[in-house]
Amino acid sequence: MNQYMEQAKKLANQNLTQNAGGPFGACIVKNGVIIGKGANQVIAHKDPTAHAEIVAIRQACQTIQSYNLSDCELYTSCYPCPMCLAAIIWANIKKVYYGNTKEDAASIGFRDDAIYDYLTKLSEGKQDSAILEFKCIDREETIKDFEEFRKKQDKIIY
Repeated sequence: MNQYMEQAKKLANQNLTQNAGGPFGACIVKNGVIIGKGANQVIAHKDPTAHAEIVAIRQACQTIQSYNLSDCELYTSCYPCPMCLAAIIWANIKKVYYGNTKEDAASIGFRDDAIYDYLTKLSEGKQDSAILEFKCIDREETIKDFEEFRKKQDKIIY
């Protein structure tokens, strides 16, 4: 077994006994060194964003003091959910190794597929207000900050 996937699996396995969250673990590797690792902590932290990949990303960013993980690889015990995929992309991680599939996650009760379906419908211009309702309000006021940011000389785009 790959040594980094073994670490991700170990973290996932620990959650089976600790009930801190689902059976998910992840680690982030830079130049052959683990700089971030995490297990799903949704239940323990009462935080729906505390997925293994997010926990590992946060730790890795703190370790190297950067939001940019472009020279890192992610090893995760399961194919990332849509939230984690977005975080991986925002972190500039270019390679992800995963163990279980999203179908495997669905088979044990995790609803990633419902979010993927929702995103597909949203990209087609269809909204499912039973899941989530969007309504744009007060744009004439909120756009002012965007206009100021556009003019800002020392802005940092990430």
